[in-house]
Amino acid sequence: MAKNAAERRRKAEERRRERERAERRSRLLRMIAFTGAGVLFAGLVGFGIWVAYDRGGGGTAEASDIENLQTFDGLTNQHVAQPVDYEMTPPAGGDHHAVWQNCGVYDAPLSSLNAVHSLEHGAVWITYEPGLAQDKVDKLESLYTQGSYIIVSPYDEQEMPAPIVASAWGNQIEVQSPDDERLSQFLRAFERSPNVPEPGAACTQGLDLNAQELEEAGGIEALGQGMQR
Repeated sequence: MAKNAAERRRKAEERRRERERAERRSRLLRMIAFTGAGVLFAGLVGFGIWVAYDRGGGGTAEASDIENLQTFDGLTNQHVAQPVDYEMTPPAGGDHHAVWQNCGVYDAPLSSLNAVHSLEHGAVWITYEPGLAQDKVDKLESLYTQGSYIIVSPYDEQEMPAPIVASAWGNQIEVQSPDDERLSQFLRAFERSPNVPEPGAACTQGLDLNAQELEEAGGIEALGQGMQR
């Protein structure tokens, strides 16, 4: 009887996991259908959106005032469907997938290929080492508010150059604490900056899965197939 009960529990758990995988695949396919139709549109209207936003003062702080700011020139921005060997960790620009990562707060690492696309749209990606103290994580997550162009997530590489790294297209800063004033300076300088390849393009209606969820839903390959349909 105990063996039969254990077998029933095992099968029930397998069914639950399969339902979760099916739900992720369904979400992925819905997102692909929407994003595939909207990628060109986003590119065409991006400049106009930025003009309207820029009058409101996006990216007004002086980057030159940020101590130890790292800059990266000559970044390519091609759409690819395979891993990219980025020159910096975490990446602060370069080739990326055609589907961008939605801005917001995530509790697990993201696909760099998608997050880098968001940087191209003017987002700031705040990454932190997985062992960062929860009170510091809470402060980082509080930097995102509805509608802001900010992504907050842990980063799964073992060689993070600092406990916290903020990345924008072609720019990066390393800090030890969310209380470092350079982090707020970085956000003022680069969130929705006009100096990106696609200023004003969307940071919503893209990918809302973390890297593990994306893999379970079929991975980057599934995204690539969907964009070709």
